[in-house]
Amino acid sequence: MDLIVRVVIRGRVQGVGYRAWTEYAALERGIAGWVRNRRDGAVEALFAGVQADVRTMIEACREGPPNARVQTIDQLSAAADDLALRRGGETFSVLSTV
Repeated sequence: MDLIVRVVIRGRVQGVGYRAWTEYAALERGIAGWVRNRRDGAVEALFAGVQADVRTMIEACREGPPNARVQTIDQLSAAADDLALRRGGETFSVLSTV
């Protein structure tokens, strides 16, 4: 894995299928990680993979699924240990709300 990035996506991103879309889009690109809703209304995700693929995934998140309206995406530092939040045996997990 060349790059691991945690992102917080804000806007109209809950109740529009954003987590399911993220899981599908990440797996399609060969990206490992997880996604979850946050109580503050944002969606948080961790993407790990080849740098170009991770960057492409972050750009795709600016659009998201059809009913999403993304306002901002904050990129935060992340480490390989953060991947441990995934469910066992899954490449990419949809996690519970935090």
